[in-house]
Amino acid sequence: MNHHMNVAIRVDASSQIGTGHFMRCLTLADALSLRGAAICFISRHLPDYLREILSEKGYEYIFLEGRSTDPLEDDLAHSYWLECSQKIDAQDTVQVLSDRNCDWLIVDHYALDVRWESTLRQSVSQILVLDDIADRQHDCDILLDQNFYTDKDTRYADKVPKHCRLLLGPRYALLRDEFLQLRKHIKLRKGPVKRILVFFGGVDAQNHTGRVIKILFASGIKGLLVDVVIGAQHPYREQIEILCSEMQFTCHVQTGNMALLMAQADLSIGAGGTATWERCCLGLSSIVIATADNQIRQIGDAAAVGLLYAPEKNEDIEALLGRHVCALMENSNLRKLISHHAMCAVDGRGVLRVIRKMGCSRIEIRVATEDDAGKLFTWRNNRMIRLVSRNSEEIKWIDHQEWYASVLSSPDKVLLIGEYQNLSVGVVRCDIQGRIAELSIYVVPDVKLTGVGPDLLQSAEAWLEKFRPEIREIKAEVLGGNERSQYLFLGADYQVEYTAYVKRLYDQESRV
Repeated sequence: MNHHMNVAIRVDASSQIGTGHFMRCLTLADALSLRGAAICFISRHLPDYLREILSEKGYEYIFLEGRSTDPLEDDLAHSYWLECSQKIDAQDTVQVLSDRNCDWLIVDHYALDVRWESTLRQSVSQILVLDDIADRQHDCDILLDQNFYTDKDTRYADKVPKHCRLLLGPRYALLRDEFLQLRKHIKLRKGPVKRILVFFGGVDAQNHTGRVIKILFASGIKGLLVDVVIGAQHPYREQIEILCSEMQFTCHVQTGNMALLMAQADLSIGAGGTATWERCCLGLSSIVIATADNQIRQIGDAAAVGLLYAPEKNEDIEALLGRHVCALMENSNLRKLISHHAMCAVDGRGVLRVIRKMGCSRIEIRVATEDDAGKLFTWRNNRMIRLVSRNSEEIKWIDHQEWYASVLSSPDKVLLIGEYQNLSVGVVRCDIQGRIAELSIYVVPDVKLTGVGPDLLQSAEAWLEKFRPEIREIKAEVLGGNERSQYLFLGADYQVEYTAYVKRLYDQESRV
């Protein structure tokens, strides 16, 4: 657990590809970097303003020289994104990684498939693929598709190797930390629409933004605040800025305040892609228009379960949006329902789930020693810990000493202490019977670090995997009323096996 993880990320961005792939990789990189990982981006196409972001953050990046002379392998729908063959790209990437000890290679590219990934196996320990379209074979250890699809469990069934772990659906959506932070203060959206947010992604080559601005203005709705967000590279930037100032809409170019704008809006109009899950996380009901073929299915399936509102595109977009914007503005119950469904589907913790699956945790695990007896005695007798323990009585020192000695000497009991920057933050007790380990877990009282529980659990699982490889099943018992623990285990992919209910009956005399 102690060596810092080395992570390489192969991703491109351009006017064809858009910036979404790059931005979600950046989110993943930020979370990994925060936990001590070393990051290196590898790209063939990356506009200057995105290179500047990498420089500002201090991430290493390496450019593969463009070579468009060799014949393209054009059997993938998006092969043209690469501007060279997969074979050449793989050779270039292998060369870049040749002198590195790379733990993970993250690939987010529709033009790369199993052929490229298999070539890279020699250079890296593990491969994580980000995909949305399930149109090709992969050779990877984890496949992440953060989209909601009605058939998500079968989409990749025959497209990945047997050992590959599939992380599917918006509970794994890669959202920046500010979305999680803002969500804590968000209420369900209800009441009239006073503020609308318009955002069609970092590129918007077809200028949906310009059209929507005109529609909103033509609708003649009085007293409406409109925020329009465009990328610095928007092909119609000047025209949009002029339109906005004429209509008294606010135009934000390349804003760093996206989460805040979403939190303040009552309704959003925009494209599919990652922004879909950002809006859901903050409970913002949205009218969503597919701006690329690969979004049609994503948006349709999400609309079918009420996560967003997607009018069917069968005519010119102006007439369509003109009607539907007014209809949705006049239907606060529908907006409230979408807001509720959206917030239930996306909790903003996706990136934490993903990096835990990669084995990256802030918490170091060590086995408890005799010197820890006093600390454990104090923690275990803390009122908050006693409340959620099977035995809620205060424990005597002599009993504790006896118990502690028996645990340390037993081969079937393991006591682990989790530490963050040399500070003890949690305790995990493992009772082992054959191939089954039962965990009891608590966070040290008064620790002010958020998200300790899941990190502690994941580090303990990783410890068991390494030092007790015979274990095939992990159980955990959670006491009734301890909702945080219920949430902790369900969030870490534990299944509920049984639930016991107890009803206390009081007779009249004992109440008096």
